[in-house]
Amino acid sequence: MGIAWFAVFGTLLIFLKVSALQIAERSTCVPGFESDLLIFRVSWQHLRPGMRLGRVGFTDCTDRRIFLFSTDDSHFDVKADGVLMVNREVVLHKGHQTFFIHSWDSQGHKITIPVSVVNPEHHHGHHHGHQCGKHHDGDHINYNNQHHSTEVKSANHTENATDPQVPVLQFPKSGGELRRRKRDWVIPPLNVPENQRGNYPLKVAQARSTEDRTRKLFYSITGPGADLPPVGLFTMDRKTGNLYVTQTLDREETPSYMFEIHAVADGAGQAEDPMEIIVNVIDRNDNKPYFTKEYNVNVAEATAIGTEVVRVEAKDDDEPDSYNSDVRYRILNQNPPLPTDNMFEINPVTGSIRVTGKGLDREKYPQYTLTVQAADLAGEGLTGQTQVILTVTDSNDNAPIFTQKSYNARVDENKKDVVVVRMIVTDEDEPQTPAWNAKFKIVSGDPGGLFTVKTGTNKQEGILSTANELDFERARKHTLLVSVENEIPFTPGLSVVTSTATVLVNVKDVNEAPVFDPKEKFATKSEDLAVDEVVVQYTASDPDTACKQKVMYKIMNDPAGWLNVDKDTGLIKVRRLMDREAPFVTNNRYIATIGAYDDDAVPATGTGTLIIQLEDVNDNAPIIEQREIKVCNKDPAPQLLSVTDKDGPKHGPPYSVSLQGMSKTHWTARMNDSRTGIILNLATELPSGDDSVIMRVADKYGLEQDSIIKAEVCDCRGEETTCFGHASNMPLIRGILGGSLLLVLVLVVLFVSLRKEEQKEPTSKDNIFYYNREQSREDDQNLKAADVDCSGEQDYEHLRE
Repeated sequence: MGIAWFAVFGTLLIFLKVSALQIAERSTCVPGFESDLLIFRVSWQHLRPGMRLGRVGFTDCTDRRIFLFSTDDSHFDVKADGVLMVNREVVLHKGHQTFFIHSWDSQGHKITIPVSVVNPEHHHGHHHGHQCGKHHDGDHINYNNQHHSTEVKSANHTENATDPQVPVLQFPKSGGELRRRKRDWVIPPLNVPENQRGNYPLKVAQARSTEDRTRKLFYSITGPGADLPPVGLFTMDRKTGNLYVTQTLDREETPSYMFEIHAVADGAGQAEDPMEIIVNVIDRNDNKPYFTKEYNVNVAEATAIGTEVVRVEAKDDDEPDSYNSDVRYRILNQNPPLPTDNMFEINPVTGSIRVTGKGLDREKYPQYTLTVQAADLAGEGLTGQTQVILTVTDSNDNAPIFTQKSYNARVDENKKDVVVVRMIVTDEDEPQTPAWNAKFKIVSGDPGGLFTVKTGTNKQEGILSTANELDFERARKHTLLVSVENEIPFTPGLSVVTSTATVLVNVKDVNEAPVFDPKEKFATKSEDLAVDEVVVQYTASDPDTACKQKVMYKIMNDPAGWLNVDKDTGLIKVRRLMDREAPFVTNNRYIATIGAYDDDAVPATGTGTLIIQLEDVNDNAPIIEQREIKVCNKDPAPQLLSVTDKDGPKHGPPYSVSLQGMSKTHWTARMNDSRTGIILNLATELPSGDDSVIMRVADKYGLEQDSIIKAEVCDCRGEETTCFGHASNMPLIRGILGGSLLLVLVLVVLFVSLRKEEQKEPTSKDNIFYYNREQSREDDQNLKAADVDCSGEQDYEHLRE
């Protein structure tokens, strides 16, 4: 019984220990390389630049997949994704070469691993001879005699029918001593050349699992190039695990493929975790170099030997930084080959074309055509060509010359941007070129920057102008020295004398207006300054000192008419009383314009601004703003009346109020708490109608005046001041009655007038008259002259006679 319990206890203890190890394996991650020694087996003795040898597995226990690597052997280079490549040509004379690879974890600690590149045909087992625990660059390296081996086959093995060997991709198994996770195990990438010849499908690798020794497994692949676009590019024999490529690959289209290989047991499901495979498409030199642009450049005939005139560049779509895209340049032909056939040379690496021969002459050989070739494989591979057109341009070997050596000009003072003189030059270089175009400069005579000179539009004319106003009183003459050059420097080594011209500028005196000093004069005065009191004296000076002219003064602008100025002295006095509260005053300032003029035949007038700061005095009594109110005669609501004062704040509140006359009997008035408003209240009940309330309001210094408020008393109660009743309707009733009486009076007067007219009007018979034809002509004439109007009383009486 004891033996049985001991067996159970031992089994349980072993189980717990194994579980703890598995948990530690899953949960513990140690930054570093996947092993302590890397061995890369190759099938060649000569390694060319650009070859991929495999991938270096590294983790810093984060999700990063890109790291910084370095090596102590410049023949090799490790990319950020861990791919180990040949950087410079390597010859494995002893069958192997060793070096160190360095990287850094997330904390910045340097980690180093030894690496061996081995050619098994010449050397075997060299990785066992490595000395571990070596110091390198100050970092300690520890090894546990664990290594990872990567085998790199020949790039053209699939083309050799007698070499059926292909890489075997073994599903990885985590060793117990490595304590690494399976997903950290890096499978070396497969290398398949692009545009590979042969009968497709071509076998490129074989997947194997150790599980196929005990049971039947089936293999398959998934991912881009397999069951994802481009579908069917890679296939796998499900029984043997052979991986095939079904058609030629193009690196320029897709440089690599990544997919997963799966192994499942017959009837038992997944036998291995999926294995990630990378297929790198190895570049072949199937693209020739090409130039992306045309080259048309100018080269001056005086260009010095060794001067770069243009740099050409060719592109190659093959793999960058490889022999297939390593381009070299050379000049195939120079046309014309004169005066020598090597007037130019090209740097084979950079494409820089420089001048190497003497004798560039625009008049003899105005243009050269160079045929430039670019060849890859460092100049031994495919080629492309372009033509470089070099146009020989004129050099500046002739200096511009002034047509006149001196100029005289006359300019009015106080004028800016006035043309003083135009200076013409000539130049024997090719017209309208930088060697012919002139530019001018004032060499001396203008320390104050009063003048400027610029080139005219025809490029052979210098225009001298005033940059600032000239002053006759300061300088009556200016003597300037002006030089001329071209837009480009003169040809080196050529002896050229710079041409100059002298310009004498005479300044003409003009009558200048007197100038006030300062332009704005400030004066502070009380607003109640008495009439004829002095405000300020504001004077101006005449800049025409040589003329000795008299300066006189006048008012130019005085909006309120408050000022007078003495014509001879500029003394300004009060003409009318000023008022700070007047509309002409803004922010307590009154502004006037004073003029000063000289006694020249054509006087010149200058102006100055006088700003008077008016100080406030208590010259305005407070007033009540509201002049009419409505109030109920029963339980009236208090009325709040606002009080204002035109004077400044220091002459304003607190205010006081008192009722005057009979207003004291019926009303009460008091100031509110802020002493800026009056609370008026009806004290006794009054009949509806109008009432006048007289109140006397004073400021804090006692300046007071009476204000009359018209109060309409309504027969109502409280705050609702709606007026009804006789008082409010009497004016309307009186108006209606008055209108009615006036209308009746008018009708009576009209009736009486009509009755009188009816009594005076004769009958129709009375309008018929008989008379003898022998009546005197005098009677006829009287009848003709009479105005026969039946309504006229005078005419009626005349006819009766």
